[in-house]
Amino acid sequence: MSIRWKSLIAGLGVTVLALPGLAQARDFTIASWGGNYQDAQRSVYFAPFAKSQGDIRILEETYLGGLAQIKAMVETGNVTWDVLMIERSDLIVGCDEGLLEELDWEAVGGEDQLVPQAVHPCGAGNVVISTGFAYDPSRVKEAPKDYADFWNVEKWPGKRGLRAIPKSTLELALIADGVPLEQVYEVLATPEGLDRAFAKLDEIKPHIQFWEAGAQPVEWLAAGDVVMSTAYNGRIALANAEGRDLAFVWADHTYSIDSWAIVADSPNKELAMEFIKFANTPEPQAEFPKHIPYGPTNKQAAEMLDPTVSEMLPAGANMERSLLIDEQFWADNVDRITERWNAWIAQ
Repeated sequence: MSIRWKSLIAGLGVTVLALPGLAQARDFTIASWGGNYQDAQRSVYFAPFAKSQGDIRILEETYLGGLAQIKAMVETGNVTWDVLMIERSDLIVGCDEGLLEELDWEAVGGEDQLVPQAVHPCGAGNVVISTGFAYDPSRVKEAPKDYADFWNVEKWPGKRGLRAIPKSTLELALIADGVPLEQVYEVLATPEGLDRAFAKLDEIKPHIQFWEAGAQPVEWLAAGDVVMSTAYNGRIALANAEGRDLAFVWADHTYSIDSWAIVADSPNKELAMEFIKFANTPEPQAEFPKHIPYGPTNKQAAEMLDPTVSEMLPAGANMERSLLIDEQFWADNVDRITERWNAWIAQ
């Protein structure tokens, strides 16, 4: 079986899934992250849904994140997108600001079929994406097992790759300092806890190499520029499928969920609900990880996965020691914490 993987988002682009069929208010339009990721969605979700609806015509666009485009559509009354794949933090803010429709959960198949973390008034979580850390086994004498090892620069000398943003990074610092997963946000929400996270980062600051693009950790590990680095699980799986032999540590990984949402005032709202209902079902969700190594949110889909696929995904046993990113915490605190983060980086 050939496996296709998620790529970096390309520039803005438009693709038409040209299938003759029923007329609508305008073409049903779906916006997502582009690249191989959207190619997989087209195969698994878009084309089968179009066929199930009488070979309707679907227009695709590439979404680059944020709320600016959506806000402009809603405020001008020129809503050209119906459904989009959106990050949880933008989902929360967009829902609060009335930029996204509230879902009729009965119409989209019910809340119970999805893991609880995938359920939101304005969005249905569809994929689970993980950030753990990776290393090259050929370059270390002993395998690091957790973030305490990641911080141990005496036993594992060399640079560490960390993403150049506070979200997830501060959580990992507290985990490395011994904070239990279930207490991370309780601690981080206090001034003392925030100080503690930055103090822990101070311990390895001279050894940190900050990455911004998801491809960088793989490149740095391959070149020996870093001894270990945080990374997306999909990036490491892609590298290994292309001939690398990198190890990914699942212990205490963080994860987030991308969701399907409907733009407010969509003229195809009912059809959008039908699409989300289709995307919530177990069969396509179980098929998607065969193309891209990200986990499903449908409970039955997780049980349908082949073990050889599951071992690469944020699913099953890999979720036993994991932390869901608290997007509400970051929506409430991102400006304040980022200001401190930028000052710390500059020191």
